[in-house]
Amino acid sequence: MRRASNFLVLLALLLILPMLARAVDDFLAPEAAFKLAARMVDDNTAELNYVIADGYYMYRDRFAFNASDARIGAPVIPPGKIKFDETFQKDVETYRHQVTIRIPVEAVDGAFTLKVTGQGCADAGLCYPPMESSVRLAASGSTTDGLAKAAAAGTTDTESGRISASLKEGKLLVIVPLFVLLGLGLAFTPCVLPMVPILSSIIVGEGVRSSRGRGVLLSAIYSLGMALVYTLLGVAAGLAGEGLSAALQNAWVLGAFALVMAALSLSMFGFYQLEMPPAIQARLMRASDRQTAGKLAGVFVMGALSALIVGPCVAAPLAGTLVFISRTRDVLVGGGALFSMALGMSIPLLLVGASAGTLLPRAGAWMETIKKLFGVLMLATALWMVSPVIPVAVQMLGWAALCIGYAIYLIMSGNGGWVARAAALVLGGMGLLQLAGAASGGYDVLAPLAHLAGRPSQHKEFKKVRSLEELAAALDSAQGKTVMLDFYADWCVSCKEMERFTFTDTRVQSRFGDMVLLQADVTANSGDDKALLKRFGLFGPPGIIFFGPNGREVADARVIGYQNTEKFLQSLSRARQM
Repeated sequence: MRRASNFLVLLALLLILPMLARAVDDFLAPEAAFKLAARMVDDNTAELNYVIADGYYMYRDRFAFNASDARIGAPVIPPGKIKFDETFQKDVETYRHQVTIRIPVEAVDGAFTLKVTGQGCADAGLCYPPMESSVRLAASGSTTDGLAKAAAAGTTDTESGRISASLKEGKLLVIVPLFVLLGLGLAFTPCVLPMVPILSSIIVGEGVRSSRGRGVLLSAIYSLGMALVYTLLGVAAGLAGEGLSAALQNAWVLGAFALVMAALSLSMFGFYQLEMPPAIQARLMRASDRQTAGKLAGVFVMGALSALIVGPCVAAPLAGTLVFISRTRDVLVGGGALFSMALGMSIPLLLVGASAGTLLPRAGAWMETIKKLFGVLMLATALWMVSPVIPVAVQMLGWAALCIGYAIYLIMSGNGGWVARAAALVLGGMGLLQLAGAASGGYDVLAPLAHLAGRPSQHKEFKKVRSLEELAAALDSAQGKTVMLDFYADWCVSCKEMERFTFTDTRVQSRFGDMVLLQADVTANSGDDKALLKRFGLFGPPGIIFFGPNGREVADARVIGYQNTEKFLQSLSRARQM
């Protein structure tokens, strides 16, 4: 059994280390090194602005422009700096930090697509291949003009935009307490709550050694592991210009973490004791208390793994911080904000540690019952982790097995008296409902028999858009209606909450009646998916963009993260006021 515990800890390390290694690549992606923004200065002039990262430069003679549905004149490019280029073995004209180019345009139908080519290199020696970009532009007042301006407009007037702007002041004495409070507000979301049974299980595993001081120590070590890895992954995401969601929320990654969680639950059932391998213990501690060192190191690893559960959850504070890091490259301020937010999310965990050491029983049959309860909670956490990537029927069968299995245990053990029997009755009933739902084609784990009562399975149908070109065409054909663009992914828990609880509300459905509803499904994280997210400065779903009758984004109505019905109705009202 000791070998099993060693294997689990090593598996946890193997899971997390490659992800951290990928987070510190030497070179930026070309989209992050050379950021392109486009707009129409007037009806006959397009303006392109490249923001060039520090340590990178672009070539003047590598710019090229083309438009099949418009006539363009000679571009106005400012003079650059002459340097001898080792790559091309000649003097070339280059630009650093920023370059703005203006192009005379005569659009045939008002709107047009401008194709832009550029090339740049890094001082460290990497030379990128030519980059081709397409931007949809239009004369002032045309519907597609909003698409070209959406990314810039949406990052200043929204909640995440205001958070990003506040970080630019760089005052850590203000930022730290602010983000601790923001993190505390996120502590009770579905992405953070699973950490409570994980930590509780660790403390329960202490058995007779459990005390208030020991509980606080374990909670602090666990929270530190979570906060450090959460910060590292967040900074890496901001520097790369992409969110963590798509990388972490796929069947292989979630399945591996769920497997580790399920295996760790076996320690609650007495199969083994979780410790670090002796070789690692020896390096961690020079003193003789090696078992304690292994326990604390194991708790730190569990906290680090838990950061991978929290990381994909996109909320306004996280989105605003990632936007700030992406644009300013200020790792100190951005990382400080993320670490402070992680500490805020850890406050309930510290309270769990302080109370568990006092409230939990010391020994005996009752302690064994409590340990098995937390083992079941860890299995439930494992099932919850993989639920975004498995069919609803499989989810229902999993919950049925868990509920019915634990109900049988409560009855067979004979511990707990009438309370245990009542709990077994409730759990058994819940498990049978899940079985009935799976057998009859249910579509909602929270309401497994709702389909039998005739409740609609979904909200009003959304039209799918798979690329920027399809989005531009949809905006063109909106005929003056308000347009809503919903960013969704199968692995996004908050997206499914919005669909299940918010979009199905009758008041929301009524507001949807005279709107054009679009949805960008970014589950596959394809090139087109990334382009759509980048266009609007999003790091992952859920995110909702509104366009007014003129086709331009209603910036202060942008939605980042989950919103309940009342708050979403307010967002709809702001979108329709424009």
